[in-house]
Amino acid sequence: MLDLQFIRDNKALVKKAVRDKGLDVSIDELLDIDAKVRAVSQELDGLRATRNARSKVKPSTDERSALQKLSARIADGEAHYRVLTNQKRKLELLVPNIPSGDSPVGPDTNSNVVIKTVGKPPKFSFQAKSHIELGADLELLDLEAGAIVSGFRGYYLKNAAVRMHLCLMWFALETVAKHGFTLMVPPTIVREFALVGSGHFPFGKEEIYQIANSGRLVNGSEEKAPLYLVGTAEPSLLAYYANRVFEQSQLPIALCGFSPCYRSEIGSYGKDTKGLYRIHEFLKVEQVVIIPADEDIAAQWFSKLTAIAEEMLVALELPYRLVNIATGDMGAGKVKMVDIETWMPSRNDYGETHSNSFLGDWQARRLGIRYKAADGKTRFCYTLNNTALASPRILIALWENLQLKDGSIRVPAVLQPYVGTDRITSSSDGK
Repeated sequence: MLDLQFIRDNKALVKKAVRDKGLDVSIDELLDIDAKVRAVSQELDGLRATRNARSKVKPSTDERSALQKLSARIADGEAHYRVLTNQKRKLELLVPNIPSGDSPVGPDTNSNVVIKTVGKPPKFSFQAKSHIELGADLELLDLEAGAIVSGFRGYYLKNAAVRMHLCLMWFALETVAKHGFTLMVPPTIVREFALVGSGHFPFGKEEIYQIANSGRLVNGSEEKAPLYLVGTAEPSLLAYYANRVFEQSQLPIALCGFSPCYRSEIGSYGKDTKGLYRIHEFLKVEQVVIIPADEDIAAQWFSKLTAIAEEMLVALELPYRLVNIATGDMGAGKVKMVDIETWMPSRNDYGETHSNSFLGDWQARRLGIRYKAADGKTRFCYTLNNTALASPRILIALWENLQLKDGSIRVPAVLQPYVGTDRITSSSDGK
């Protein structure tokens, strides 16, 4: 959410951001409703002042009648004010952030720009297998049973795949903790305000699962507020600090959340229908950073988040590339976004495995996260977030890139202490 005064002063710039991000929101309509809200508020203040002044003296019969009419007029004005403010709030939540000057302008992924490539895709002297084939041959993956039990995009991980799946999360947590992040296991069932605050609502509401039977409260009454399953730990981590005011000395706050994640993938119908690339539930280690409203500090943290993700991919011995995401592909709240894509042989292409985003004060305004600056003024914080590691998608890259001629999978050295072996074979059963 942008500051309304900023929108008033920079209408052309905000309209350009709407166009560049391919969104459907009228800035003129927002400003028109905003003007009406301010006019009605001013009128109500005057009417209330008049009523208060008249109420201080004992009114005559005629004056009582006039006061009743005045009160009725105020009540009507307050109802109109509530309608207008609700309309304004809905439009405010749709206004995008201003993308950075170095973000490519374009409507979709075709406008993204590769900025760095690390490592080379492997050249196999044998017919390489997909992760689906490897998973079946080595008893690591059962997609058929997953579809029967869980439905479309369901899966079972088995044996050594379970160890690798979980050890990847532990490896990510240890790596991030080493860089000073506070580890958290946040709730994955959240109220609506958390998703509105992070910007996942209203834009991505179709991707979020809503819980049908949300349960009962301690007193036995039903939980009236809708509850949702998160698609990332980001909303829960940010909401932890909703409506807080920090001293500048308390910033930055660097958080790392480990959680199951759930996504309906409605917007991806027909895409990546086979295998583990696009699934409904997975595990993820997510980083969130809350900092002062300082562009230089933001740039330093953005680089640090990218570097941590790169550190893990290098340790996992995987080839990858950094991609500067275009305006139409980055989402409404992003100022800047860089994805890391890892080479996946079965796709003969790179696939997204990490995503690093800077959002300015867009989320902090929605959640009321502020700080007292050194000059004594209270300002909204800046926020960043990054996918440290998500699994099982990363298993695609690991299995396919590190497969051997005999059909086994080499385990990278950094994971061997966790997995308990240096190779996954058909006889690895649980090792």
